[in-house]
Amino acid sequence: MTDTPHRLVNPGDLPRPVGYSHAVSAAPGRTVHVAGQIGEGPDGVPAGIAEQLDLACANVVTALRAAGGEPEHVVSMQIFITDVEGYRAASKEIGEAYRRHFGKHYPAMALLGVAALFHPRATVELVCTAIIPEDDGQSSTEGERE
Repeated sequence: MTDTPHRLVNPGDLPRPVGYSHAVSAAPGRTVHVAGQIGEGPDGVPAGIAEQLDLACANVVTALRAAGGEPEHVVSMQIFITDVEGYRAASKEIGEAYRRHFGKHYPAMALLGVAALFHPRATVELVCTAIIPEDDGQSSTEGERE
């Protein structure tokens, strides 16, 4: 179970999701589109994929909070990556970095391998959509497997 106002849907007929939800039924509210965020901090862009994802997640949360939202309001996330094999190899560290910012909230996600990103040192870019609910009521999970 996750603490989100949105309904995370993971039907038993589909493979068990790991680190994402198959579908999200968003609660009524205000839509926030977070532009592509790379792992760039005050000291620039670090070399490692996990370090870049950590900063990119922090940047998403900063932008989202500036718009009045919270990490649990994210309903969709696209992860653009220039090194899919490197992402797989660093999956444990990437999972830890993700959970530092989003906890165990896993929205609908897609990982997309791309040839390059605009910033020459960037290997990860996150694009998110969040719905800030009108009523921050009870969370709901449908068909969630433990």
